[in-house]
Amino acid sequence: MKQLILGNAAVARGLYEAGCCVISSYPGTPSTEITEEAAKYDAIYCEWAPNEKVAMEVAFGACLAGKRAFCAMKHVGLNVAADPLFTMSYTGVNAGLVICVADDAGMHSSQNEQDSRNHAAAAKVPMLEPADSAEALAFTKLAFELSEEFDTPVLLKMCTRVSHSQSLVELGERVEQARREYVKDIAKYVMMPGNAIRRHPVVEQRTAALTKWAESAPVNRVEKGDGKLGIITASTSYQYVKEVFGEKASILKLGMANPLPVELIRGFAAGVERLVVVEELDPVIENHCRALGLEVSGKELLPVCGEFSQNLVAASLGGEVHTGRALDVAIPPRPPVMCAGCPHRGLFYTLSKNKCTVLGDIGCYTLGAVAPLSAMDMTLCMGASISALHGFNKALGAEGEGKTVAVIGDSTFMHSGMTGLADIAYNQSNSTVIILDNSITGMTGHQQNPTTGYNIKGEPAGKIDLEALCRAMGFNRVRVVDPYDLAACDKAVKEELAAAEPSVIISRRPCALLKYVKHAPPLRVDTDKCRGCKACMKIACPAISMREGKAHVDATQCVGCGVCEQLCAFGAFESAGKEG
Repeated sequence: MKQLILGNAAVARGLYEAGCCVISSYPGTPSTEITEEAAKYDAIYCEWAPNEKVAMEVAFGACLAGKRAFCAMKHVGLNVAADPLFTMSYTGVNAGLVICVADDAGMHSSQNEQDSRNHAAAAKVPMLEPADSAEALAFTKLAFELSEEFDTPVLLKMCTRVSHSQSLVELGERVEQARREYVKDIAKYVMMPGNAIRRHPVVEQRTAALTKWAESAPVNRVEKGDGKLGIITASTSYQYVKEVFGEKASILKLGMANPLPVELIRGFAAGVERLVVVEELDPVIENHCRALGLEVSGKELLPVCGEFSQNLVAASLGGEVHTGRALDVAIPPRPPVMCAGCPHRGLFYTLSKNKCTVLGDIGCYTLGAVAPLSAMDMTLCMGASISALHGFNKALGAEGEGKTVAVIGDSTFMHSGMTGLADIAYNQSNSTVIILDNSITGMTGHQQNPTTGYNIKGEPAGKIDLEALCRAMGFNRVRVVDPYDLAACDKAVKEELAAAEPSVIISRRPCALLKYVKHAPPLRVDTDKCRGCKACMKIACPAISMREGKAHVDATQCVGCGVCEQLCAFGAFESAGKEG
């Protein structure tokens, strides 16, 4: 049976068919849907972990116990999980272990666009790179086979376009795998220096064996053209090359990103007049070709930054896009904004009004940096807001302490904010941390986290008490405010910044988009009272606009949060439910 499905759903199906038993992940666009789709299969245990490092370690523990296991993350998540990954390369596995990393060329939803192929090479683990949904399913199953055959974790590299595009996939049946017996083996699994020294040569031998396998592996294939132009490519770049050149160019399509074949590439190069590498981001394949002594073109023709397209490949290599198969008109820009009724808006307005220096973090609340709020000075990586605040205040002392805060979401706090908070408590900087608790992991599409009380399937689960946790970590000053109450927010921020000890403010209100949240009636503007002062525009609510010099509320977007009402000195905002 064939179905048209997303690349991420195809990976999930591959996990099911391969007999995978345990999945632990942390949500991160564009990888999130893999675990969400896999959770629909009752045969697989699935969970959201607090962060990617924990997820990878859970998956490793499951494979050590003898069950096939998996974890998924986005490219920056692999940075968080690099610690276990590099050592798991030495230990190897028991049952198969597959790690999916989804890159985000073009930075649609990321703070950088790193190329995860570099992680594969540095950790010396194999990496497969599918180009469509059918390959996503097939390569997932193959990854488990390689993992067990070569005693290694295997990386499966997705990217935004493959993860979020659809193509036809032929579905198969689940093949249950017998549990592999766990046998105690200190020399293999206990990576103290004496054992690790003996495991490193094993890794090098494995890489050599995998390179030999790659020479004739079905995932690496040659598609012969007229021989004048030969293109080596992979992943979504392969799709662009095919759309531009069709059957005209000879193509070496690489499905294994690490290790790369040697003789296969040399043989392909010998059969073409001109050799070009088409790959997004870093020149990984190109550098490999140059190391083999081949004359090749690559990044002098194609950019090292950003996402490719059919038009870009055509313009760079002199081809023509097949009529009707590429976008000739640029898609109108749609800048992101905080949603109408977003609980973070009132808090960010307060910070902006008080001219605070705000060290920010990763989440939908990063949009607090956007004008007119402009209430964020720094965003680096998950959890960095709290650690950076500590360093900032240690450097400046009282000069910084009285006007600088860190903001971090509830899910991000559980991910990697707690260690920074421990540093503040232990090394005693007079720092104020604001946890933006919207009761969900918002940016990636409403996934549960350890503070919500529900698991990945929406069932009751263990719940972390943020107030109790912060107090247990050594904070005497912990208070909760409603971000819809501007006066309360202002009072809390001023008092905690003035305090002579570390403090935590929990700004708590559920995300306005959660299904269980009941909204007040939308507001409307009494145009007779409105003076056109635009004070209400300072909160950047998408439901508010100006029409003929007067404020206007879009009733289809407004959730009646009342923040704008508190800003209006003339009482122009009123509930649409009122008569008048």
